[in-house]
Amino acid sequence: MSARNSQASKAAARERLRVERERQAKKDRTRRQVTVGVSAVAVLAVAGGIGYAVVQANKPSHWEAAAKATAVTAPKNTTGTDGTTVVIGKASAKKTLELYEDSRCPVCATFEQAVGPTVEKDVEAGKYKIKYVGAAFIDDMDQGEGSKNALSALGAALNVSPEAFLSYKAALYSARFHPEESQDKFAKDSYLLEVADSVPALKSNAAFKKDVEDGTFDAWAMRMSKAFDASGVKGTPTLKMDGKPVTVAGSDNPPMTPEQFRTAVDAALKG
Repeated sequence: MSARNSQASKAAARERLRVERERQAKKDRTRRQVTVGVSAVAVLAVAGGIGYAVVQANKPSHWEAAAKATAVTAPKNTTGTDGTTVVIGKASAKKTLELYEDSRCPVCATFEQAVGPTVEKDVEAGKYKIKYVGAAFIDDMDQGEGSKNALSALGAALNVSPEAFLSYKAALYSARFHPEESQDKFAKDSYLLEVADSVPALKSNAAFKKDVEDGTFDAWAMRMSKAFDASGVKGTPTLKMDGKPVTVAGSDNPPMTPEQFRTAVDAALKG
């Protein structure tokens, strides 16, 4: 091979090497740009996820929002501020038995199962009216929602009629449906509707069902719970006759049997 051809071959080889190096360098630059871009997107995604999580964590819960609602839909058959006064009975009845209860309260369930029928008979007979004040403090203690949700459903029943309200309240406290305090069954609308199916006025009642599922009276329930908190009553069940405690003689305990109740209420009616 001549020197001239040898030099030409070397030059061509060097040119091919240069071109290959430039091509490889371009590929490397492209790869680095793609990697940086993907990393940036990943960082933004993580940051966005964290930001979303923070926003979600700081959002008020449904019940917190209901408590702060400025517009409150009150059930029919109520009076007072935000409809938190619930009085049921004959207008001619001169006395009013105040009844403070929490739907999840096991002692309230015991009271209602034993004494509830007597209360309803007395109200029907016009011996006294009842003023119901619903509480939700058990939710606060057990981190639940059942007391509030059941109270809202009671509002939906009251919107149907006072009789439906009393029947539904009795069903919620019944041995058949009332759960253990640790079981937050009333937090589920489906369970509240199952209980309602045992009440003729509520079974297959489309308006009642919609109010329960839509939470129509959730804000009202929170106002009612606030009214209980403002009453100064510390536990449930608590009974008062026109503001004066109705208890077993010689104690601060509520009457838990029909006999105890009859004795305590008769004395209160005379007072």
